[in-house]
Amino acid sequence: MSDDIRYDSAHTVLAADRYRRSRGLWRLLAFAALAIAVLAIAGRFALIDAPGPGDRIARIEINGPIATSQARFEAIEDLMDDEAVRAVIVSINSPGGTTAGGEEIYEALLRLQEVKPVVSVINELGASAAYMSAIGTERIYARRLSIVGSIGVLYQHVDAGKLLDTIGIDFDKIASGPLKAEPDIDEPLVGAPRDSLARLVNDSFEWFVDIVAERRGFERSRALELSDGRVVTGRMAEAAGLIDALGGEREAQLWLEEQREVDADLPIVTAYPKPQEGFGWFSDMVVREARSAIGISPDGPVVLDGLVSLWQVEQR
Repeated sequence: MSDDIRYDSAHTVLAADRYRRSRGLWRLLAFAALAIAVLAIAGRFALIDAPGPGDRIARIEINGPIATSQARFEAIEDLMDDEAVRAVIVSINSPGGTTAGGEEIYEALLRLQEVKPVVSVINELGASAAYMSAIGTERIYARRLSIVGSIGVLYQHVDAGKLLDTIGIDFDKIASGPLKAEPDIDEPLVGAPRDSLARLVNDSFEWFVDIVAERRGFERSRALELSDGRVVTGRMAEAAGLIDALGGEREAQLWLEEQREVDADLPIVTAYPKPQEGFGWFSDMVVREARSAIGISPDGPVVLDGLVSLWQVEQR
């Protein structure tokens, strides 16, 4: 083999080796750039609503179906002792939920407003237990076309007796008392079980009416008139006295400045739900988008066990 041929062969091998090295280097640089971009985005999201030094207004978000929540309860309790929090805005977009969940929020907000101003803002929807929560604040705002109201309590029962007979399924049980585990799914809601549950619903309803009358300054007869389960727009709610004024967070801030000497330019920082740490926000976003894509509620199923104060909207 001639020297020229050997030289060309060696040169070709060397060039190929350089190309492979160069391609590997570019891949490494591209990966590093992608990692930096991801970290930058993560840092940006982590900083959103992150508490900074100085005074601020805290935001409590009540979104979706309501149930009792230890995390939410503790977040509200923590605001009481935080001297940097000058006021609290409760942002509501909920059809309601369990009566116990609404009661928990209502009573926590009552305690909170004893130490600092608390204002609620109803966005698209503030009904049933969500409205119960709102009346625990000092002042209520809603959009002109928000949905407000549905004051009441319900217990639902499905009588699947005919269906079960058709497919040949029968239920039997041994109970310690005549009302234990009543009503059965294969029987209509009648007699003693119905009377017992009616008393349960009525007791919760009477308390709901009482606090509406007390917090909104109504005669009880007027509160009872408005507690037939109806929903109204924000404009109708203002006329009926269910809310104080039309508006959103900005209007709430201006009122806090005029009436409670809270600077309207203070930043609003979300205290609940707390922002995700690390890359938790990314995994949550992926899960939510995947659930939405297949027609499942992004927030997942919420089991409302027991009495509910809920304005129901059919979800497709």
